[in-house]
Amino acid sequence: MNRILPLMVLILSSWSVSAAEQAPWGRAEAQEYDYQPQKVVYDVAVSSSGEFEQILDRASYLSQVYNADPFAASIVLVLHGDEISFFGIKNYLKYKDLVTRARSLTVGDVIEIRMCRIAARGHGFEPKDIHGFVQMVPMADAEIIRLQNEEGYAYMQ
Repeated sequence: MNRILPLMVLILSSWSVSAAEQAPWGRAEAQEYDYQPQKVVYDVAVSSSGEFEQILDRASYLSQVYNADPFAASIVLVLHGDEISFFGIKNYLKYKDLVTRARSLTVGDVIEIRMCRIAARGHGFEPKDIHGFVQMVPMADAEIIRLQNEEGYAYMQ
């Protein structure tokens, strides 16, 4: 027993030194803020459904943080990348779950999805080929600039 006690003390003291060595600046503290609803535009150009799911997650969570208040918050996703094909009517069955989720996020009038008509054409789509809940805009860059400069939207990528 006399030998075990010093060994236990040595093990416990080395563990605490090791923990301090792993966190030399201490540990983070969680901050709490009450975020006021804002107007936000996401510049979206992704190449996979997984990346687009992450954008939807971020926009959905931001909407929740803003209490999904359609009078004070506005979140606009401006699409101009490979994600355009997800919204093609001919691709509905392939991307049904993703498109259904995107559509559901637009129901409360906080989140809108806008698509660059030039980029859509580049992917072989015209407005008649895209689901009706998506708004077609002439050009993504011009729309993002307009939302920032004329309507006071914050830019997110």
